[in-house]
Amino acid sequence: MTILGIDIGSTKICAIIAQKSDASDIKILGVGIARSQGLKKGIITNIDLASKSIKSAIMEAKRAAGMQFERVIVSVSGSYVKSMDSGGIVNIPNREIGIQEITRAIQVADYNAAIPQEHEKLHVLPYNFIVDGQEFIEDPLGMNGSRLEVQVHIITAQKSSLTNLKKAVKLAGIEIDNLVLNSYASSIAVLGYDEKELGVAVIDLGGATCNMAIHIGNSIRYNDFLSIGSINITNDLSMALHTPPMSAEETKIKYGSLKTAPNELIKLPIIGDEHSLHEVSLEMVSKVICARTEETLEILANSLNRCGYKDKIGAGIVLTGGMTKLEGLRDLANAIFGLPVRIARPKEMEGLFEILRDPGFSAAVGLALYGSGQFTPYEIDSNKKLRYKNEILEEGKNINILGSEEEETETLSRDDIRLEKNKKIFDDINKKPNQVAVFFKNLWRRLTQLF
Repeated sequence: MTILGIDIGSTKICAIIAQKSDASDIKILGVGIARSQGLKKGIITNIDLASKSIKSAIMEAKRAAGMQFERVIVSVSGSYVKSMDSGGIVNIPNREIGIQEITRAIQVADYNAAIPQEHEKLHVLPYNFIVDGQEFIEDPLGMNGSRLEVQVHIITAQKSSLTNLKKAVKLAGIEIDNLVLNSYASSIAVLGYDEKELGVAVIDLGGATCNMAIHIGNSIRYNDFLSIGSINITNDLSMALHTPPMSAEETKIKYGSLKTAPNELIKLPIIGDEHSLHEVSLEMVSKVICARTEETLEILANSLNRCGYKDKIGAGIVLTGGMTKLEGLRDLANAIFGLPVRIARPKEMEGLFEILRDPGFSAAVGLALYGSGQFTPYEIDSNKKLRYKNEILEEGKNINILGSEEEETETLSRDDIRLEKNKKIFDDINKKPNQVAVFFKNLWRRLTQLF
């Protein structure tokens, strides 16, 4: 299976084409990067410009990969989303918990949630299964019990914003298979199993936004968004140093540090008269960068304190995203959060381009991994389909197929169950032509009795 992941960011759009082998290994085949146009702070502000940027990134990735793709996974900015918790309980008549029972429990929790009318569900993520009162069951599949309860974290997104996003991608000539919250995708790319078990907060410090997701055990428990990023540092430098934004960006990349700056002067062009230069001190550059970075981290720390999960993240904070390249960021973050801090890059995999080892591409790599099946053990995705760890993904389709041969005839909804039963009835009729007349005779007798 070949997967196309498109991370639509405020400063850049990254398209990655990856291939999943029969052994479930992932290989990166191609990558395309384009400067974002028609986007501001994670929100599409011009559909035509956004679609051109998306198309440019996709075409570059296709040229590098030399092949087409079968599944398309697109990121959704945290600026679109809200989240809430819900729960559901179902009885297990035959006392055997299968995929059908797990699906029913998650669907009940989904149904019980009060979703705002202008929002639609992006992810329904179970974080606690309870079997006959026994909490924190990691995986209830195959267990024996009379009652199954589930608690879920539901992430929703604005319908209008999603419609604009889908339209921009469609204008680029692409049909979306799945939408994934970008902080969720970043988590997939950078987190290890032990960190999830202990509890961890992943913060993607991007160009114009910061996205936070807290993982505890198998699932996300909390997510938040901040419309501040490294571009704000560039703007502050441009104003403080009275230099054009492009020059300020180059200064940030070359001299960006949160450590004590040397007592040196550099020459920069002046706004409105770029042919003239003036001198500024590196100390001033450092002070501006430190002030904005400290403010950003303090806002995120306050969000972490308010959410009530700070005491449950034993693995501390994992920072990723382009802003993490600032020298000395880890030490500053450690002091502000009061927790262990790790700067994370995407996981190593076959064919990983050198550019993709940059923390700024964590979300894009995570989208490719999500498309290959590396997600939470169970979830209802943006297509309202149950996805789970043992499913087999059909090429070009979003269909769940159960792992064992005995369960292959089971399905994941009442409508599918009814269709399967009807199919069996007519299959039996086709196999036994001599019984067709008897079948319709009995059917006619029942209808006449009713009327």
